[in-house]
Amino acid sequence: MVLKLILSAIIGYILGSLNASLIIGKVFYKKDIRELGSGNAGATNTLRTLGKGAAAAVFAIDFAKGILACTLGYIIVGYIENYGWAGMYLAGFAAVVGHNWPVFYGFKGGKGVLTTFAVILYISPVPALICLGVFIVMAALTKYVSLSSIIAALCWPVVSFFFDVPALVLVVAVFMVMLIIFRHKDNIIRLFHGTEKRLSIKKN
Repeated sequence: MVLKLILSAIIGYILGSLNASLIIGKVFYKKDIRELGSGNAGATNTLRTLGKGAAAAVFAIDFAKGILACTLGYIIVGYIENYGWAGMYLAGFAAVVGHNWPVFYGFKGGKGVLTTFAVILYISPVPALICLGVFIVMAALTKYVSLSSIIAALCWPVVSFFFDVPALVLVVAVFMVMLIIFRHKDNIIRLFHGTEKRLSIKKN
């Protein structure tokens, strides 16, 4: 069982390391997204710098890899008494880590918001959709994707607590929130200084 858990984590990490914004930027635009805009290898910076088409592709791929990682963890490990679907949780978490620190791209990736959402949607759909609603409302009101992402992430463990999810899911939720906050530390500083960029779309 331990070997299966390790395998799930490795597969999840490798899938997460397939950073769509870096792949699409280099293959179709001959650019490194990390050298454009905010420098973040994610869907929001892709939208700002490469446009809607590229951002849509990044969204689809980064979302799908989170779902696929969880599915494979679910299949490989199965249900463990007292630990639930631990392989699914571990693979999903590893996919987020891979997105943030991709082995194929010098361990310099994105912030993992989209892949995190895919994972939490797979693990706990109703709390995830509530968090999505929080994100949409905050983004509409503030136009700050970073702030909206942080607040929505913080809502996940809180909301999940009221839905009687397994304790291990709450543990995973806390660690994922910590990752989100850590990866947004520069954004948090800019928010305090009033220099954070609001959401805008590149005009092609």
